[in-house]
Amino acid sequence: MGQPTGQDTDQEQLRRIVVYGHPTLRRIAAPVTEFDDALRALVGQLFATMYEAPGIGLAGPQINELQRVFVVDPSYADRGGARLAMVNPEILESSGLETFEEGCLSVPGVFADIKRPEKILVRYFDGQGKQHEEEFDDIMARVIQHENDHLDGKLFVDHLSPMRRTLLRKRLREIEAES
Repeated sequence: MGQPTGQDTDQEQLRRIVVYGHPTLRRIAAPVTEFDDALRALVGQLFATMYEAPGIGLAGPQINELQRVFVVDPSYADRGGARLAMVNPEILESSGLETFEEGCLSVPGVFADIKRPEKILVRYFDGQGKQHEEEFDDIMARVIQHENDHLDGKLFVDHLSPMRRTLLRKRLREIEAES
């Protein structure tokens, strides 16, 4: 999600972001079972790649890693929120609804108003394997839901009406052809 501006990153940690049409984006990611150096390295790669893109969230499947892990940092785009890595997240509760324009690093150049719950309760693990249960609202709730969709093989365009998707079909085909 999002389009903030650059931050220093370690070029060795950067990964290629896969785009619309790549089969990994439509697969369900596997739960993380090992909280080890490999997971922490993946989290570092996700953050570095997200900042370089630039974005405010990035999930494992977006860098062709089918693991249930994503990173978010809406504060990077001056949108509030905090820097977090979430492993094996579960949205336990949600309430309210709000509409907000979303974009996605895996669907470049496409933006659309998406309706999502405005508050969520999430259980997740951090990169060290410590379990958390937290409530999020506003931009954090939105980015977490967007990235969590990636773990289930869903894209933000899947939330659009059939008519709106039809209007975007040409652009989506172009993105797919360019990849």
